[in-house]
Amino acid sequence: MKAIHSERAPKAIGPYSQAIESHHLVFVSGQLGINPQNGEFAGEDIQAQTKQAMENIKAILQEAGLGMHAIVKTTILLKNLDHFSVVNEIYGSYFKEPYPARATYQVAKLPKDGLVEIEAIAQK
Repeated sequence: MKAIHSERAPKAIGPYSQAIESHHLVFVSGQLGINPQNGEFAGEDIQAQTKQAMENIKAILQEAGLGMHAIVKTTILLKNLDHFSVVNEIYGSYFKEPYPARATYQVAKLPKDGLVEIEAIAQK
């Protein structure tokens, strides 16, 4: 097991790693739309936070020597499921077919009152 850390993604806000590599898989912890430069949300809207969450995942995977094409499964947590179509549009721009498997859930609250959190599993 190996911890993956990127300076181009926000530091963990708790006792966890940005990602763990184990048995040819990379497990990326849930990423909020936080800008790693200042530790603040990239914006107050779902578009800015979704794009930043995806960029954070991309940076962490690059640190592991992977690209977004290596993702096999994602989980998206939304504060408001009404944002589903907007998130889908942004999310989809990061992938080509075949798309990763995915689950999307609405949750009551996210850390730091974020609007979206995305986690990913990639294969080496």
